Amino acid sequence: MTNITLSIDDEVYKKMKNFSDIRWSEFVRKCIQKRVEELQKIEIDGWDTLEFLGDEKLLAESWLSKEDEKAFEYLQ
Repeated sequence: MTNITLSIDDEVYKKMKNFSDIRWSEFVRKCIQKRVEELQKIEIDGWDTLEFLGDEKLLAESWLSKEDEKAFEYLQ
């Protein structure tokens, strides 16, 4: 097995320490594995047959700031 090194923001690292029961290297390994499989599927099947790979929770969040929402109130 090959080792890699990655950088994590200090703040994220502090938060990760609160969840010491999680094997973070295994978690990251599985995330990378899944993403590689998704990318291989794209190469084989093409974009036309691809399911959307976005994060549903992230996509459900409003990307507008409060200032943006005020600016666009007149459109509603």
